[in-house]
Amino acid sequence: MNRKKAIILDRDGTLIEDKNYAYKIEDFELLEGVIKGLKLLQNNFIFFIVTNQSGIGRGYYTIQDFQKFNDHLINVLKKQKIVILKTYFCPHLREENCECRKPKTKFIEDIIKKFNVDIKQSWIIGDHPSDIQFGINAGCRTIFLTTGHGDKHLEELESLGIKPNLICDNFLKAAKEILKLL
Repeated sequence: MNRKKAIILDRDGTLIEDKNYAYKIEDFELLEGVIKGLKLLQNNFIFFIVTNQSGIGRGYYTIQDFQKFNDHLINVLKKQKIVILKTYFCPHLREENCECRKPKTKFIEDIIKKFNVDIKQSWIIGDHPSDIQFGINAGCRTIFLTTGHGDKHLEELESLGIKPNLICDNFLKAAKEILKLL
């Protein structure tokens, strides 16, 4: 059976506007270029979301709030004929040192096993150093977006010595760069 290539997406700051613990549908705002970018990529890749959601662990919102908000995102994309196969989320605080919080690779390992993904031909796209380290730890290619909190974390990325394959200032540019490398 042929192994699939995946795009593993961070959510807040990558697909949607990061409004500090976004969980209310009235705060939902898709970032510019996301629909066009995903449409460009969908013939060559399958899509997943992997997101750290410490707002749950902090008690700012519940797992049900998260799921309702995330279902809204999935439905908005579905109306555009874009399918996210699965959303993985970590509800824990960094201090809990769980196995599912990025940059740990538990969720990528699950994706590889369950969906027969060739991780070396896959990409992580995110706006935090932990997203890029997540991809590096798993052995796939990475794109750091300066959307969301990305601009604020550019210096941190450099000081930590974390080197993404590419840095882009919007999702559509990231999608076009990936296609150039196919």
